[in-house]
Amino acid sequence: MTEDPFVTHRSLLFTVAYEMLGSAADAEDVVQETWLRWADGNRDDVRDPRAYLVRIVTRQALNRLRTVARRREEYVGEWLPEPLLTSPDVAEDVELAESVSIAMLTVLETLAPTERAVFVLREVFDLPYEEIAAAIDKSPAAVRQIAHRSREHVAARRPRVQVDRAEREQVVQRFLLALETGDLQRLLDVLAPDVVVVADGGGQASAIKRPISGREKVARLLSRFRTIAPDAVVHPWWLNGAPAAWIELGGALDTAVSVEVADGRITRIYAIRNPHKLARLGEEATLER
Repeated sequence: MTEDPFVTHRSLLFTVAYEMLGSAADAEDVVQETWLRWADGNRDDVRDPRAYLVRIVTRQALNRLRTVARRREEYVGEWLPEPLLTSPDVAEDVELAESVSIAMLTVLETLAPTERAVFVLREVFDLPYEEIAAAIDKSPAAVRQIAHRSREHVAARRPRVQVDRAEREQVVQRFLLALETGDLQRLLDVLAPDVVVVADGGGQASAIKRPISGREKVARLLSRFRTIAPDAVVHPWWLNGAPAAWIELGGALDTAVSVEVADGRITRIYAIRNPHKLARLGEEATLER
């Protein structure tokens, strides 16, 4: 019996929706909506189920993006993407790992909905301009212009720094050791001079309201970790295709920590504490390009 195309491409559809929305919960809702339209639609004239399904999921994700825009404008504190638990294997696909990184998703949040859709479909999934045009109801020429504009926008905010996987893991291990011990000098040694820490509590958990930048300020903040949470347990973890960590308090997941690495040091730290965004981290996500 031939597998239903929706089942075959479900991981791909989830990945498209997640990269467009930055939320696993919203992405799952969009995938479910796509399934309903697939199941109820007339498939007799569908010659390319994959392209057809990607078109549906793109349109649904665009609709969802527009409806959540006001919600994000009213968000308490900094908004960060909802993290995903991933296997180390995701890091083997360098382009996929970068496209789903917390850093990249944060940059994509600064794009307009249509620009984000075009960027994701073209730069990440390498879809032809004609297919993207059909998905967003634009002409291929317009899509080319949007792709160029969004590519420049992202490049200006997210310089591509290739970091060897082994080096990244080593730097993250050094950082976590420094965090656990509260050793100020170790923290200073592993942090870049212009390091920035961003936290997302969403009004549901305590978190710094604005980013803190500068090695000395960030190191002093992090050196108090053990004083503030003496019983916390730090677990190395893989989030969004990169080595990361989660912090456990009282036997429960309290914070997901993702970092950026360049030139052997931590350049950015993302601390996600909003419990709604941590609720799905018990299940490993399957991503696909």
